[in-house]
Amino acid sequence: MSDARTKGLGDIGAMPGDLRRSRFSAALMALALLVLVVSSFTSLDLQWSKFADDQAAQRMLKFFSELLSPSMDSRFLKNTTVAALETLAMSAVGTLLAAVAGLLFALPATQGAGMGRAAICGAARFVLNALRSIPELVWAALLIIAAGLGPFAGTLALALHTTGVLGRLFAEAIENAPGGPALTLQTQGIPGGRVFLYATLPQIVPQLLSYSLYRWENNLRAAAVMGVVGGGGLGALLSFHPRFSISPPVERDWRRI
Repeated sequence: MSDARTKGLGDIGAMPGDLRRSRFSAALMALALLVLVVSSFTSLDLQWSKFADDQAAQRMLKFFSELLSPSMDSRFLKNTTVAALETLAMSAVGTLLAAVAGLLFALPATQGAGMGRAAICGAARFVLNALRSIPELVWAALLIIAAGLGPFAGTLALALHTTGVLGRLFAEAIENAPGGPALTLQTQGIPGGRVFLYATLPQIVPQLLSYSLYRWENNLRAAAVMGVVGGGGLGALLSFHPRFSISPPVERDWRRI
């Protein structure tokens, strides 16, 4: 009893040292992060004085005033409505394709779920990492070369990037699902596929829907600017607006868009 009590007191006495080391590591990490942020600001050519320029403020106010008083031209409203519906369709179809493909990739990318060997798991995770590491606009620029201009390339770009995101989230949801129901079916000799359908999938459906709806919201915003690189939707109209054009400003008539 005395040895156990002495050991316990020794552990308590050792705790402050561990706490000091953990605090020192946390402070060192915070300092490194602060140095990284400061160096990032100093390396960029940030011209803060332009925000206080009177002409810049007037242009911003004029832009916001135009947002509050949009054009009521019938042709403009028709083209804008069609582009908005096209953007909505791009985001919905891209998210749906990504949800299906992400679930298919999540199964082999799951560890400890009996879905495959370690090599298959590593290969699936590598594919998911590669898909989500490339932004949607880069995917759109690549796909436009193959598929041409229009919403088809933009939809595929959204689907490819979102597949990598949802596949990773779905894999984590499968791994974190309670294993009791699946283990009960496995002990009865039920095949792995049916175990997933009847034990694991019903538990994670709310998570899968939540992740998919969240990504749909993100894709809706991404699809709105996809047309800047030729992916269709509202971004195609933005690319014709003189304030968003990279080329020298020219006079454009919105009625011709």
